[in-house]
Amino acid sequence: MKCLMKYQWVKLPRNCMPEGKGIMGSWARLASRAAYRKGYASYCGHTNAVSPGMWSGGVVGLKSILGSKSRTQSLEILEQLEMLGLIKYTQDKKTKKLTYEITDWVAICSGEGCSNGAVYATEGYGFLCLPRNITERLVEDNYIFEEADAWLDLWCHTVSADPNNAFSFFAPAVQYGRKGVVLTLETLGRRWRWEKTKVWRFFKKYRDTFMLKRLPGSFGSLVFNLQYPIGTEVNVPETEKIERILNEIRIMGANTHKKESDHEHICNLVAWFSYRLLAKENVQSLVENRIALLDPYYLRAYFSHSNCKNCKYDCKGKSICRNAVIEVSQIRGPCRGIDITKIGKDLFDYEPYGRKIAV
Repeated sequence: MKCLMKYQWVKLPRNCMPEGKGIMGSWARLASRAAYRKGYASYCGHTNAVSPGMWSGGVVGLKSILGSKSRTQSLEILEQLEMLGLIKYTQDKKTKKLTYEITDWVAICSGEGCSNGAVYATEGYGFLCLPRNITERLVEDNYIFEEADAWLDLWCHTVSADPNNAFSFFAPAVQYGRKGVVLTLETLGRRWRWEKTKVWRFFKKYRDTFMLKRLPGSFGSLVFNLQYPIGTEVNVPETEKIERILNEIRIMGANTHKKESDHEHICNLVAWFSYRLLAKENVQSLVENRIALLDPYYLRAYFSHSNCKNCKYDCKGKSICRNAVIEVSQIRGPCRGIDITKIGKDLFDYEPYGRKIAV
């Protein structure tokens, strides 16, 4: 499953909830048990009308969802989440009926909800759509992260197959912003308000989910998410392959002016040259295995983009499809036989023999 930085949401399976203490862990448990469609839900012998992202029941049910031991502790968690703007809740003093609603909820997402069956989401089944910036509220409030908060913070910033991060094509990678591909224990410590040693212990404890791959020198490390659902088994690349990609990017950025530290500089280079490197790798593989299906003397190709009328509103945000209109063109040189519709505009910037390709 692609999950680019430009998408506003990221998916979290309900069978992969964050472990340990933390306010975001409580939020995830509340969201995972909320209603996923409008209807009537039965809980503890009472039937209540609910809407998507909403739950209605009693304090006993709330304690069961949160895993808390007391009524007071459960209500304190709701108060804290409401102060952060993550939920809204009400409690009827007479009937003791309690209702909470998740404020950040995707009303329309990929796929359609079942019209029959239970209204409340089934525990451990399906997935949640998390806003990428949901943990930013904790950072802005100078909140000291707990384990579950840090876990969910890494998950919310996971990307897969993002053109601005060449390493995310190997395995889903954690990335903070466009220029936050390479991370250090110090930067994460400042974000979570932890000591460096505590950050290191966290990654050792959760190494089955988040794997650190240290880069040479003082650049920092890459963090890969081993549990992120992409439809296939996640295989973290070998160190030699990562260093080869890193060296390619550094060669491309050899003429750039360096004003910052090594870590900040390599973050900039990865953001600036990942797309160009991916286009180059794609062209090279196609050149080595090219097959001319059409007569090259009657090929004439150009790109003409027009907006598609089918706009989709889902967990990716608003996306507009753009289709390429192909005509005939003459293609010579090393790109003969290449389907340039699969490569994109960076084909024109590729110089395999010291000159730009003439198309």
